[in-house]
Amino acid sequence: MAEHADHAEHAEHPAYPVGLRLAGRRVVVFGGGQVAQRRLPALIAAGAEITLISPSATPSVDAMAEAGEITWIRRRYEEGDLADAWYALVATTDPVANAAISAEAERTRTWCVRSDDAEAATAWTPATGHSEGVTVAVLTGHDPRRSAAVRDAVVEGLRNGSITAPSHRARTPFVALVGGGPGDPDLITVRGRRLLAEADVVIADRLGPRDLLSELPPHVEVIDAAKIPYGRFMAQEAINNALIEHAKQGKSVVRLKGGDPFVFGRGMEEAQALAAEGIACTVVPGISSSISVPGAAGIPITHRGVAHEFTVVSGHVAPDDPRSLVDWASLAKLTGTLVILMGVDKIGKIAEALVAHGKSPDTPLALVQEGTTATQRRVDATLATVAETVKAEDVRPPAVIVIGDVVNEAPDKLVRQPAE
Repeated sequence: MAEHADHAEHAEHPAYPVGLRLAGRRVVVFGGGQVAQRRLPALIAAGAEITLISPSATPSVDAMAEAGEITWIRRRYEEGDLADAWYALVATTDPVANAAISAEAERTRTWCVRSDDAEAATAWTPATGHSEGVTVAVLTGHDPRRSAAVRDAVVEGLRNGSITAPSHRARTPFVALVGGGPGDPDLITVRGRRLLAEADVVIADRLGPRDLLSELPPHVEVIDAAKIPYGRFMAQEAINNALIEHAKQGKSVVRLKGGDPFVFGRGMEEAQALAAEGIACTVVPGISSSISVPGAAGIPITHRGVAHEFTVVSGHVAPDDPRSLVDWASLAKLTGTLVILMGVDKIGKIAEALVAHGKSPDTPLALVQEGTTATQRRVDATLATVAETVKAEDVRPPAVIVIGDVVNEAPDKLVRQPAE
């Protein structure tokens, strides 16, 4: 009766939330099953000195021990295991051992979490999430699913900008080079969407996910990179100057690009220009159209038994152009998949060069125009017929070209939900 009365007394009072700083402090985990597997990564990330006491463990927990992230003592609980411990996690399947560990934790004043009996614990583990330096921790008593749902809603809101939490520290010039993905606005990364929501200025490419721009708050200045006046400067120099100018005004600047900033996106040129001016820059990778667009059209760029490698090539310069840096003779000898970006108007000459260097004229080929968007379409051909097909079908940029036997591996029916 005394134990039940103690539980009832605890239930009348809410838990006091606190953030434990466990770096360099001893933490003991009892039990190496699924509960430990879920909890250990956060304890490792907190820098705790973790001792696992359990006769067995899951393969994932075993891997943590093998990597030196935790110390694993392969036995059951023994009296005195909590000596010098700051925090304990009890997750064994033995209720007698769990009770004994809890009793020792009470005597040694060690905060103790129990996976089998929350009421018998002296601490509860909240549902936690992280977003750019903010830790969200939610406790709802005995409803862990609700805790997780609230946690997810808050973290998602912070990430996508629907929950605004402006920083009040002094601003320094800052630019984010954000890869917007292949076109579908849902395919931008979570971090990219959050940075867009926090931006003061967005300098956008024509091939970036344009639908995202309509979601920006009214105060955000949106600049079309294609329309920046550049006079005697080259267009890229003008874009670099615009990034520098707005950043030096103390604004949060996002350079929104299609695909990935470093896959034929000239992102490094912009990063170098910013670095030369002492302006902080972060790169947010994007989903490259070289992989995502073929996938959206049902084409795997690798497939077991068909292709063990793939090569991504810029087609904006024809093979016979002296500026070309591509070794087309070597590419023709490869047996894997060849993906051509920015090559619609040069595909005839590209096909001729590949065939001239030994590629079969019957090699299958697919052009995927406006990939991942509502207007996506796929046109199939071969190296021998592609030049005529592009004209006959009026294929226009942007389009990703896939060359190789993987083109024929698409399923008969591919369920695809186009962007709304």
